[in-house]
Amino acid sequence: MFQAAAKTFSVAPTASVCRGILSSIRQYCKKTPTKLRVSEALSSAELGTNVKVQGWVRSVRPQKANLFLHVNDGSSLQSLQIVAGSELCDPLLTFGSAVEVTGILKKSPNQKQTVELEADQIHVVGECNPVDFPFKIKERHGLEYIRQFPHLRCRTNAFSSLLRVRSEATTAIHSYFKENGFVQIHTPIITSNDCEGAGELFQVEPSGPEHEEGENFFSVPAFLTVSGQLHLEVMSGAFSRVYTFGPTFRAENSQSRRHLAEFYMVEAEVSFTQSLEDLTKVMEDMFRSATEHVLAHCAEDVALFHKHVTPGHRDTIDAMMKRRFPVITYSEAIDILNRSSQKFTFPTDWGCDLQTEHEKYLVKHCGNIPVFVTDYPYDLKPFYARDNQDHPKHTAAAVDLLVPGVGELCGGSLREERLDLLRARLEEYLDLRRFGSVPHGGFGLGFERFLQCILGIDNIKDVTPFPRFSHSCLL
Repeated sequence: MFQAAAKTFSVAPTASVCRGILSSIRQYCKKTPTKLRVSEALSSAELGTNVKVQGWVRSVRPQKANLFLHVNDGSSLQSLQIVAGSELCDPLLTFGSAVEVTGILKKSPNQKQTVELEADQIHVVGECNPVDFPFKIKERHGLEYIRQFPHLRCRTNAFSSLLRVRSEATTAIHSYFKENGFVQIHTPIITSNDCEGAGELFQVEPSGPEHEEGENFFSVPAFLTVSGQLHLEVMSGAFSRVYTFGPTFRAENSQSRRHLAEFYMVEAEVSFTQSLEDLTKVMEDMFRSATEHVLAHCAEDVALFHKHVTPGHRDTIDAMMKRRFPVITYSEAIDILNRSSQKFTFPTDWGCDLQTEHEKYLVKHCGNIPVFVTDYPYDLKPFYARDNQDHPKHTAAAVDLLVPGVGELCGGSLREERLDLLRARLEEYLDLRRFGSVPHGGFGLGFERFLQCILGIDNIKDVTPFPRFSHSCLL
């Protein structure tokens, strides 16, 4: 527009003409609304300016002279109040409809909100029939109910809060590792190794008429990864601190509240260490750093869960953050369980694998704060766990972090770097130790379980955007 106006001048414009052009530019800019997210509008930074907000209607209140809307775009738990004249009321303005609103952002006279948008235009971008919409305007829906609608549950306050917390927790974990000198490694999703030897794998095979049934695309059987640990061990021969954060897959029975077929895992590997203390320090520091970040940056979202979904859980979180995490050995844990008056479903003999009921009891026994359990029976841990060479109870230098409400959150170990001990156990593993091997260790943290821990959520399927578990529907 202004380029076209400038071309009409055959000679240089005078000062007064320049002032006129500048005035026109200012008027044009003043009339063009500034596009804001709801969170930006609520910050009051653009008071008195012409703005545009896009989002979804959370409430509609038509009156004789005025129309009141609350609009949310997912950037904040709090919605922005829209005030308009009754002439802007549209039959399509319903709960759940998508709208675009322009007007002047003003300070609100009502104490319930600091700002409001005085609308001069409301455009319904997408209609929503509130009768058919499964979430109702004045109802608080439980997590079990909204789980039935995986494609729509992001529209609810609870799940949109969960997703903002999940996003901030992801940022916090990456920030912790970056600040502490770890190099991020993108480990493969498709791999030929089982890693943990449990055999609970999803096999990957090519499809299509050009591929024969049973044909191996990579010439060997390939699977969706259960862990990036073995690939991190490769990298630990060149980098002293590495980590990965990505999806992992387990083909186990995932109908329980604790399991998913697809979930995210945080894994780290630290070289030049022969101390479990080095690992537990990283595990505890990462947990604290990520939790503090989430509490600081998602205060409203976390408060929603602690008030309406898991009342009283904030006290548990505060207690966690005030005390260092105690450390007990597996043998001490078995003694605690055997002295307990509680009747357990599973046995508690030395050498048994700790079950969820055991883990939760140990957490409560230690003050309902996270607790490290170290030095597990050698036969319970994978071949790569470092042999403590102790007798008569043979143990491995392995550690689990148990947390309130969840049980096991992290599992790790020092890795067996001694070639003579490994030679008798697994020939194919030797090349990683033969060329410049160093003492090292690592751990894995289930990201969804971390979210369960800080929010107090009982079912793991309520902390992931699209839960994958056996017999679940696929969008």
